[in-house]
Amino acid sequence: MWKKSELREAPAPLEGPVVGTITGGTILWFLLFLGQLPFYGWFADHGHAWWVWTCLAGGGLGLVGIWYVRKRDAAIKRAAAAERATADDPA
Repeated sequence: MWKKSELREAPAPLEGPVVGTITGGTILWFLLFLGQLPFYGWFADHGHAWWVWTCLAGGGLGLVGIWYVRKRDAAIKRAAAAERATADDPA
């Protein structure tokens, strides 16, 4: 079991340019897919066709990720604006 001295509070999550990071990763997955597509025959002959489809799946999941982080970012900004409005209201 864990000793009490070994238990620590979890650090706060890091915030950064999440939308840009996910968008860049999604673009990279699609570029990898397009770069491998002309060589699909070689990949299929050597049993590596899954590499091509993995890149396509990564790009598709990246599109879902872009949608998610944009919605999350908008919700965080709305919550911060509502909090500021509540703090500024003297009543």
